Amino acid sequence: MFSRRGFLGTSLWAGAGLALGPMAASARAADAATAALRTREVPASGEALPVIGAGTSGSFETRIGSSEYQRLKQVMKIFFDAGATVFDTSPNYGGADAVLGALLEEGGWRERCFLATKIAADSRAEGEAQWARSLKSLRTDHVELLQVHNLRDWKTQLPLARELKEQGKTRYVGVTHYLQSGLDEMADILRSEPLDFIQINYSVNAPEAAKTVLPLARDKGVAVLINRAYDDGRLFRAVKGKPLPGWAGEAGIGSWAQLFLKFALSHPATTAVIPASSKPEHQIDNLKAGRGPLLSDAQQRQLAGMDW
Repeated sequence: MFSRRGFLGTSLWAGAGLALGPMAASARAADAATAALRTREVPASGEALPVIGAGTSGSFETRIGSSEYQRLKQVMKIFFDAGATVFDTSPNYGGADAVLGALLEEGGWRERCFLATKIAADSRAEGEAQWARSLKSLRTDHVELLQVHNLRDWKTQLPLARELKEQGKTRYVGVTHYLQSGLDEMADILRSEPLDFIQINYSVNAPEAAKTVLPLARDKGVAVLINRAYDDGRLFRAVKGKPLPGWAGEAGIGSWAQLFLKFALSHPATTAVIPASSKPEHQIDNLKAGRGPLLSDAQQRQLAGMDW
């Protein structure tokens, strides 16, 4: 992912023309640092989840015990100390699930974690074998959410996930995708299948999910996890050297990363956004997006209408 270091120091007030003075700005920053994370309810149960979660793709693909692994331990401490809970992983992420499992065990965080993983298989037998390996890698006997990865063989794997739910091995089931090309099929599944969760991509430069899938999920009472809110780092390249919008300070936004996350979580259907992060300073920055006001409809439309 493109480095965010240059954006973390971006001034709230660059090009803003805001009337707030330094003392007001400091007070706003202090409030944002101590406020509790915003939460949203899972429609199927009423369970409240913090709106900022985390993913493991790329960021957790390392060796257990390495220096990168030790840094991830700091990232997770920051995450859980802030009251965040949702971690999303997959057996397809280059060993990331094993790294996450080891860190949860070492840190004593498993009971505080809303753990989401996936099935990515092409037959019932493959799905069952993969599930057994996932539990071993994650060092647990259950997960909170089991998803069919990228709709792969979903007509076989979704019934398997439901059976595991009946056995108490998972609390919720769902399906995922990460591209616009998956939205039409996702909408069809939402119309025809009972689901607890979906996971989709949604960002300022890929807002298509707001046309059909997000309203449909809300109408059907399905929780939504948002992936690729940074479009795999492409958005940071797009805003390099540019000031934040003039209204950013009013929304408590201090970086482009916070703006991108807040756009995704400002849609009323969104339950949580799950950016992957491997650096403590990035984790701190991500969490700030879960505090303070959401974006207005006009602000969301402005961002979605820009040429990124």
